[in-house]
Amino acid sequence: MTLPNTVLNLTKSAIFTLTLAVSATAIAQDGKIYPLDRPDEPNAIPLNTGGVEGQENPESWFRQWGDPMARNISEATLTPFLPDPEKANGAAVIVAPGGGFRWLSMGNEGWEIAEALNEQGIAAFVLKYRLRPTGATIEDLERSMNRTFSSAGSGDNPPRPQWDLSNQLEDAEAAYDMIIERAEEWGVDTDRIGMIGFSAGAGLTMHCTLNSEKMKLAFIGPIYGGMGPQEVPEDAPPMFAAIATDDFLFRGQFGVIESWHKAGVPVEFHLYQNGGHGFGLGNPDRTSNKWFGSFIYWLEVNDFLEAK
Repeated sequence: MTLPNTVLNLTKSAIFTLTLAVSATAIAQDGKIYPLDRPDEPNAIPLNTGGVEGQENPESWFRQWGDPMARNISEATLTPFLPDPEKANGAAVIVAPGGGFRWLSMGNEGWEIAEALNEQGIAAFVLKYRLRPTGATIEDLERSMNRTFSSAGSGDNPPRPQWDLSNQLEDAEAAYDMIIERAEEWGVDTDRIGMIGFSAGAGLTMHCTLNSEKMKLAFIGPIYGGMGPQEVPEDAPPMFAAIATDDFLFRGQFGVIESWHKAGVPVEFHLYQNGGHGFGLGNPDRTSNKWFGSFIYWLEVNDFLEAK
């Protein structure tokens, strides 16, 4: 099958070239927030799911820890990353970055993950879903971040979103529908579409699994998401989960793992000694850096990477 050149030309390096061009003057690898001009996203496809009530500010971007992030997103998009046709095996993954539903870590939890999946012959689709407003200024964003993290680490149960996720669910369902509709064009086996998410993206992945009547996911991968117990649907997909012991979302809990196990649904769980929160593909000298290879091997053993 021949794929359109406009799709094959999409690589993370092309996106980062545009991103870095507007911000190469002073990018520090620290926790300070640096404003970033909104990059071009030539292959991002609007999902046309509507806007965000009460959103008065346009989408804007910033950098933290060297990573490009987006906020005030009121128009959801899906960006396809397709593997080399000689590597492609037909498997597909919807990638949901995290950010507390207030921002999206588009680099280390989106584009980088998609490119790594492509190297394994997997088609990846980065979902830029709608978010809660975070104000117009960097100071507004910092206050929103502080509220997110200050409320994330207390009590016996992992934190749960305190707001309606209907917008985000609608975005994910629209992304899934688009992949189904264009499966032949993109070389996707519709029986092998999974979803992987990070932090809030892991929460969205779980929310879709528990609540969507449209999405028939073949597998899910919540990475450093909430660990609370869940009521597992009868048709729940196999799950691969990973988190580090020094992640504030862990707190010694295994509820969601126990839920999947007791329901008799295949589950693989990796608990790493260190890695903190938001490690993406990994940080230097952390045991959690090996999770992606384990995830790929899990997909392989379960025949999700078997070309048909």
